[in-house]
Amino acid sequence: MNTQEKIEAYFAKEQPFKEGIGLLRELALKTELIETYKWGIPVYTIDNKNVLGILAFKHHFVIWFYNGVFLKDPKKVLENAQEGKTKAMRHWKFSNKEDIDEAVVLSYFHEAISNQKKGLTLAPEKNKPILMPPLLEKALGNNQALKKNYESLSPYKQREYCEYISEAKQEKTKLSRLQKCIPLLEKGMGLHDKYRKG
Repeated sequence: MNTQEKIEAYFAKEQPFKEGIGLLRELALKTELIETYKWGIPVYTIDNKNVLGILAFKHHFVIWFYNGVFLKDPKKVLENAQEGKTKAMRHWKFSNKEDIDEAVVLSYFHEAISNQKKGLTLAPEKNKPILMPPLLEKALGNNQALKKNYESLSPYKQREYCEYISEAKQEKTKLSRLQKCIPLLEKGMGLHDKYRKG
């Protein structure tokens, strides 16, 4: 199935909120958003950037605003999908088609488009400092070649080693993990390099 067929199939599927998501789709298509299909749902983009998605769940249906954190939300309808985890995304829940105020929904769509054009996105938080586990610190301190290889790795790969050892609960597990890390470090490899493509 091509993208358009997948989109049509999504909206044609028999489910309780078929009319509701159909109306949201009509409204999205009245804007300059481009309809596409990602992660199994219809997603609407501008300049290849995700602006919103339309989803039907078991007990409700929603509009996902990918950078909803920047919307003014005069009607106080937006919710954080996962408090503490979700940074920028917000969703607007509906329980039936009658809940949809077309003019209001369109005004949210237009603001989301305008924000995207302005480049409003939430910058990822800067990486927290890497805390090196004492066992690894000691091993590197005793072996200059190992230390040199470790320091030549990107901060991301250094963090993987530190977290891998630190996350073990017991000291003996930390030790066995360190033993697994040393041969990789001797080769100047990251912890997961063998799984990474090319």
